[in-house]
Amino acid sequence: MSQASQRIPATLLTGDGIGPEIVHATRRILEALGAPFEWDEQPAGLGAMETHGDPLPECTLESIRRTQLALKGPLTTPVGSGIRSINVRLREEFQLYANLRPARSIVDGGRFDDIDLVLVRENLEGFYVGYEHYIPVNGDPKAVAESAGINTREGCRRIAKWTFDYAVRNGRKKVTIVHKANILKKLTGLFLESAQEIGKDYADQLTIEERIVDNCAMQLVLNPWQFDVLLTTNLFGDILSDEIAGLVGGLGMAPGGNIGKDAAIFEAVHGSAPDIAGKGIANPCALLLASAMMLDHVDHHEDAERLRKALRATIVEDRVRTGDLGGTASTEAFADALIQRL
Repeated sequence: MSQASQRIPATLLTGDGIGPEIVHATRRILEALGAPFEWDEQPAGLGAMETHGDPLPECTLESIRRTQLALKGPLTTPVGSGIRSINVRLREEFQLYANLRPARSIVDGGRFDDIDLVLVRENLEGFYVGYEHYIPVNGDPKAVAESAGINTREGCRRIAKWTFDYAVRNGRKKVTIVHKANILKKLTGLFLESAQEIGKDYADQLTIEERIVDNCAMQLVLNPWQFDVLLTTNLFGDILSDEIAGLVGGLGMAPGGNIGKDAAIFEAVHGSAPDIAGKGIANPCALLLASAMMLDHVDHHEDAERLRKALRATIVEDRVRTGDLGGTASTEAFADALIQRL
């Protein structure tokens, strides 16, 4: 709170579908918290496609270049238009190589309680580079589909060092390197080898282990408490991060951060849910938890913890919950209750 007078410029992407509703609720709550952000709202997604002819127009990119910090609601990439994923474009444009996906239990009484996991996913390489094509055979233009995955030693070392530094800085005890080096011996073998090499410098601070991805996926639902921080490649991280979100109630409780050297974008990782847009029933928790991550990123840790505690108290003690969490509260009613807690 003492730093609140020092305003921090940040780009705000309202998003599509339920985006405007959860962003409005989040802004109200952050204002009540006294968060330091000075918002520069910019277009993105389907709305930007209609007004600017591009779901990610230059004015939006320029704003993020200037602020180096953004909070975004869910964005929809137009279907069947040949336009690449907006999220992938953002990651590539700003070289956001680290995808941070924490999962922490808030709603008790589910299948898994007391979950506190963090997954770090390499965000720019692997199979998501999108190098793919068809090979025609006997008149069939799509007879064969071929895709190439690419990992670089530099990229593997960079994400490994970032993860180990994050784990030490946040008081974590163990990092599990997740791979498929038994089959993809070169592609993920390089990832495993590079991470283990970097890990030698942290051996006195962290327990570092490795796990094959399919076994890791099974162990996450058998005994998730054996894990602490998971470090993995782009494709595996995309899948496992949603799995760990399922341990704590689903994507409605799943924040994410995309972090690079010169910019960071925080987000609700769920979709735009057009089927419930405008009904005022969307759950803003993922975006609120992403906002707490954003506060941590700018070293407003006290505000971040106040927000998380108020969110938990609203859900657990006051039992004010949106429909997806078994309650009846509207988006704005949930925001009102959380503001009262603050």
